[in-house]
Amino acid sequence: MDGKPVKAILFDLDNTLIDTSLAGEEAIQKTRELLKTTLGVDDDTTSRICGKFKEKLFLESFDPSEGKSIDDVRVGHWKQSIHETVGSSPGGSLPAQCYYLWKNSRLERLSLSPPTCSLLKQLQGRYKLLLLTNGETQTQREKVEAVRCEEFFDAVVIGGEQEEQKPSRSIFRLCFDMLGVEAQDCIMVGDSLDTDIQGGLNARVRATVWISKSGEAVPDGSVKPDYTIPTVLDLPHVLTQLHEGPCDAASVPVFRTKPEPAECHGASNRYRPTYRPEDSRVLKWSSPVGL
Repeated sequence: MDGKPVKAILFDLDNTLIDTSLAGEEAIQKTRELLKTTLGVDDDTTSRICGKFKEKLFLESFDPSEGKSIDDVRVGHWKQSIHETVGSSPGGSLPAQCYYLWKNSRLERLSLSPPTCSLLKQLQGRYKLLLLTNGETQTQREKVEAVRCEEFFDAVVIGGEQEEQKPSRSIFRLCFDMLGVEAQDCIMVGDSLDTDIQGGLNARVRATVWISKSGEAVPDGSVKPDYTIPTVLDLPHVLTQLHEGPCDAASVPVFRTKPEPAECHGASNRYRPTYRPEDSRVLKWSSPVGL
């Protein structure tokens, strides 16, 4: 890192700016109650039905050319999950009721917290901000609309609307072009090592910042972020380090994942992240990220 000023910040959405996981779990609980009442089954059975739905969601493959909407596909997930658990196909509109209860409950629960809004407003005055989220177009656009976050960003890029998604270099190049910046002017902030951090390294951004809410260390063999913080609200501390240098920033509660630059530890060379090209194309939506 050469001390150039940071000009732009690329943010992931799910579980970075908004708590999609928590919203999803609360929506599942509401759907369990519907299943229990409608089917007359016990808690264990509803848990197994919902577990199967989440598994199908995680492994979901969506190809728009097949003529189905994402809503159609996910209603099908509920229908299959009920059938596989209770041994018979649910009658009537129960699968659709389950899906729309889950979907709408999750969207209603999603929000930008007041501190996160304040942070984004603060950063707006100093940096160009871009929201970069993987996922199927309709699903991600609905989330963006639900949390009303577009006003904070110079641009919003949805992976499902592009030929390739994170961690491909091409979608990052698109972001740089939209903002009128170079890769080394930007940092990437996100909760996924496989897409956000790997993608940032592929694109050779100035720095990558991993949101690790659980406080877990980077797993062995995984890509290494430049910085690890427990919440996006700690991002200003990272920016302080990037602008002032790690030897000048005092009392900053940020875990620097990679070795310090040479001037701090007397190393002969500055640390440079390993470049790992990623050229696989996404011809249809298939990923556990941005569900």
